[in-house]
Amino acid sequence: MSRNRLERVRASVGIASLALQQIEDDLRAEDVDQEELAAILRELIEDTDPPGGFLAAVAQLLTTAAKRAEQTEPDRDGDASCPLHEAAALITDNAGQLLIWAARALHPQGESA
Repeated sequence: MSRNRLERVRASVGIASLALQQIEDDLRAEDVDQEELAAILRELIEDTDPPGGFLAAVAQLLTTAAKRAEQTEPDRDGDASCPLHEAAALITDNAGQLLIWAARALHPQGESA
C-alpha cells in the first residue's frame, strides 16, 4: 500500500470532517430559521460544486471504490463491491430524497412564505 496515498486520504478526510463540523456548528446557531435550514439542506443535495451536491460526491466516491473492489476481489464474488454499490445507491436514492422532503417541509422552494 502506498503510504503517501493513505496519508493524502487521511488529510482529505480530515479536511472534509472539518468542513462538516463547520456546517454542524452553523446548524446549531440560535438564529437558524426554517428557511435557512431548508437552504442548508438543499446545498447538500443540489447541483453545486461538485455537480450533484455533496451527497452525490460521496456516492460517487463509493461507486469508484466499488468498481476498484470489483477488479481486486479475489474471487470476483462481490463480497466487497456489492455493499459499496448498495451504500452509494442508499445515499443517492434514500438519503438524498429524504433531504429533499425535509427541505420542502421546512420551506417549499419557489413558493411565497
